[in-house]
Order: sequence, then structure tokens, then C-alpha cells
Amino acid sequence: MKTNIKKSLLFVGLNFFISYAFIFSYFALGGKWFSSGTIFVAPIYMFMPTIAAVVVQKFIYKEPLKEPLGISWRVNRWWLVAWLLPPAAAFAALGISLLLPDVHYSPQMTGLLERFRAVIPAEQLQRAQKQMDSFPIHPFWMGLLMGLVAGPTVNAIAGFGEELGWRGFLQRELGFLGFWKSSALIGFIWGLWHAPIILQGHNYPQHRIAGVFMMTAFCVLLAPIFSYVRLKAKSVIAAAIIHGSLNATAGVAIAVIEGGSDLTVGLSGLAGFITLAVINLGIFAYEGFVAGEPLIPTQIADVTCR
Repeated sequence: MKTNIKKSLLFVGLNFFISYAFIFSYFALGGKWFSSGTIFVAPIYMFMPTIAAVVVQKFIYKEPLKEPLGISWRVNRWWLVAWLLPPAAAFAALGISLLLPDVHYSPQMTGLLERFRAVIPAEQLQRAQKQMDSFPIHPFWMGLLMGLVAGPTVNAIAGFGEELGWRGFLQRELGFLGFWKSSALIGFIWGLWHAPIILQGHNYPQHRIAGVFMMTAFCVLLAPIFSYVRLKAKSVIAAAIIHGSLNATAGVAIAVIEGGSDLTVGLSGLAGFITLAVINLGIFAYEGFVAGEPLIPTQIADVTCR
């Protein structure tokens, strides 16, 4: 069994180079992460892994894209799992957050707005408050409904930009390591890839430096779940859906709480880490003691090994 480590390293190097060059150029030109420009910059940044994967797979190694990278539109029940698991995890993280010291239920959502006061201008926060006050139903439920719609649609398109690289290309190339080791390595790389925007306050506006380490741990915990859905669905599209759904509904976990910090509450905080760890333990237990089957299907392993 031969493995092509150089191919994986080429993808990682190219991905980091074009991603960091793009985002640092944006910042050098005066761009801010919490601004209207982010609407355009964030999706472009998310498509850098796809660009790197296509360049390496198609133009350097001259290999096909569709089947090896798992681009399949065959719908199955794992697409539904990909859609609904993130909001379920967000609700679980919300419940765990409320068990933490000095964390309280806040139906007025003052805690959510306060969390971003250090990085978002006051007038922008005031506009957000007015918009929430104008909703016909409580903003929490409005946000959830909008997230459920955006997750498998608009957000999944952006999610595909990352997932074709992480769960399409790199998961296939590192499959020889086994499910858990490859997932951990991909999660570590994935987390570091987020570093420039984390340092700008993304996900951890209160703790930007510590946030880099937290985001890396978050991605290490997320990676096996995304990888599992991708393998079970036999499609990287399902990975794009779970990615999109997570991004769209993660706010549920912090919307109606006050107290704590971005290191402790929410899906990307301690409460979320506990939630994701439980899901990973569930995958481990099910595959080890119930299914009794290898986590990487034969057809995936075959195309991974050379």
C-alpha cells in the first residue's frame, strides 16, 4: 500500500499560501472583519480550499475530481442528519451553558449583543437591536428558522468551498491513517487555517489570542463528525450541508444567555466542546460495539491507497 504524502503537503501548502495571502491583503488594504466587506470576503476565503484541491488534483496530478472527491448528489438520510444535527448540538450547548457558573437565561438577548460590543461599532449594534425588535416573533425563533433555511442552501454553498478541500480531497488522501487519526490531523490543520480571522475576533471576540487555540480544538472535535457524515452519505455535499447548517444555527447556543465568555459558552466554547465530545463518543461506541464495521468504507480506502 503506497501513500502520496507529497500530494497532501502540496495541497496544505498551497491552501495556506493563497488563503493567507488573500486575507492578509484584505487587512493590509484597511479591510475589517466585522464590516460590510466581510459579506464578500468570507465566502471567497472559504473557497480557497476548493481552489487548492482543484489545482492539485486536476492540474498538477491530472486526476478526475467528481468521484475521487466524493461529489455526489445522491440524496440519502445522512443529508437529513447533516441538516438537523448542528441545531440539535446548538440546543445541547445552550443547555450546558446554563449549567455553568454565572450564566443566566436572557430572553432580551442582551448577552449576545454585549459579547460583540468590543469589535462592532455601537451604531451597528443599535441597528441590530432595532431589527430584532421588529421581528414578528421572538428573534431567537426567527434566527433558528432562518438558519434552518440558510444552512442547506446559501450557507452550504460556502461550506462546499471548504469541504471539497477538507473532506473531499484531504480526507481521501489521509485515509491511510485511519478514521480517528486522519480526522484529528485534518481538524488541527483546519483550525490553524482559521487563525487570521480568529485574531480579528471571529468566534472569540473577547479572547483573540486564546481563540486561535480554542478554534483549533473546536475543529479537532468537529472533524470526526463532519468526516463521519461525509463517509456515511458517500458524498462531500453532505459535509457541505452540515458545515452550512452549523454556521447558520450556531448562534442558537448563545442567543438567549448572559454571562460566561466566548471561551466557556456556545458551540465553540467549553459547553460546545462537551457537546461535540459526547457526539464523538457516540460515534466511537456505535461503530465499535454496534455496527462492527470499519469507519472508512472499502471503496474510500481503495481510492485513498496507491
